[in-house]
Amino acid sequence: MTLTPPRTPARPRALRATALGLALAALLGAGWSTAQAQSVYVSSEKDNKIVVFDAAGKQTGTIDVCQRPRHLMASRDQTKLYVCCGDSNQLGVVDLASGKMVDTVPLGDSPEIFDLSPDGKVAYVSIEDENVMAAYDLASKKPLFQVKTGGEPEGILVTKDGKFAYVTSEEANLVHLVDLTGKKVVKDIKVGNRPRRFALSPDGKELWVTNELSANVSVLDTATHQVKATVAFNIQGLRQPDITPVGVVMTRDGKTAWVSLGKANHVAEVDVATKQVRRTVLAGKRAWGLGLSPDERTLYVTNGLSDDMTLVDTQQAKAVRTVAAGRVPHTPLVLK
Repeated sequence: MTLTPPRTPARPRALRATALGLALAALLGAGWSTAQAQSVYVSSEKDNKIVVFDAAGKQTGTIDVCQRPRHLMASRDQTKLYVCCGDSNQLGVVDLASGKMVDTVPLGDSPEIFDLSPDGKVAYVSIEDENVMAAYDLASKKPLFQVKTGGEPEGILVTKDGKFAYVTSEEANLVHLVDLTGKKVVKDIKVGNRPRRFALSPDGKELWVTNELSANVSVLDTATHQVKATVAFNIQGLRQPDITPVGVVMTRDGKTAWVSLGKANHVAEVDVATKQVRRTVLAGKRAWGLGLSPDERTLYVTNGLSDDMTLVDTQQAKAVRTVAAGRVPHTPLVLK
C-alpha cells in the first residue's frame, strides 16, 4: 500500500503576501535593488558623497567618498563606480553591492572629467591645474603617461576603438585630438569660447562640443575634424552671457540631443539632423549635469546653485519634479 503524505494547508493570501514582502525587504536590504532596479547616482561636491535615488527621484541612500566628487562612470560590468575627486586628487572606487568606497587611485592636481578605455583597464583624466591629460592603469594604480594640453582641460572622450581621445581646453578654446598610441596631440580644432563637454553621435560621425561662453555647440565632423555646424541657443528675456551650455547627451537613435544651459536655468532639446532647438525646459539654478533614463523618457538634470535635481519628462518637455541632491550636485549617472 502506498502512503500519501498529508498536504500542507495553504497559507492565507494575506500571510503569503506578508512573507513575500519580508523576503523582498531582505533582498533590498542586502543591496539586491542596486543590481535589479534603476538607480540614479549624483556626486555632491560639498558633501563628499554620492547621493542615490530611485527612478522617481526618491532618495534611497548616500555613499561617503573622497573630497569634492565630480565626474562619475561605471565599470563595464556595472559592479563598480569610479568618481573623480577634485580636492583629494583621487579616483574613488565604489563597490555597488556594498554601497561603499573600497579603493582609490592617486591622480594629479585637481582632476575633473575622465573616460575609460574600451576594455575598462585605463582611465584618461583631465588634470585641470597641471594642464595635462593623464592616463592611469586602474589595476596597478600607476600613472602611464601624460599629454600636454591647453589651459584648463576638462572634457574627455575616448573613441570606440581606443586609439584616440578628444580633450577640451577651456582657456585655449580648442579641442585636442590625442593619439593614445603615440601619446601626443595630433590636431588642434578651434571651437567656441570655453569648450566643456562632449557627446558623440551613435554613428560616430559627429562630435558635439558645448561652448560655455559662446552660448552654442560646435558640431565636428569626425572624418575631417572640422566644425561643420553650430547650434546657437536663445532664451527669451536672457542675454547671451547668461546662457552657458555645459552638459550634453544624445539619444540612442541619434535624433535628439539634450543640452544643459547653465546659468540660463534651462535645458534645450535639439533636433540633431536640422541642428535646430525644438523646445526648452525650465530646470533649477545653473542646470549642469545630464543623464537619461534607460527608456529615455526621463532626463535627470543636476542644478549646482539650487542644490537639487530636476526630472524632466522628455516626451512632454516638462519638468515633473525637483528633489534635493546635496550641496553642489555635479554629475547624475543612471544605472539599471
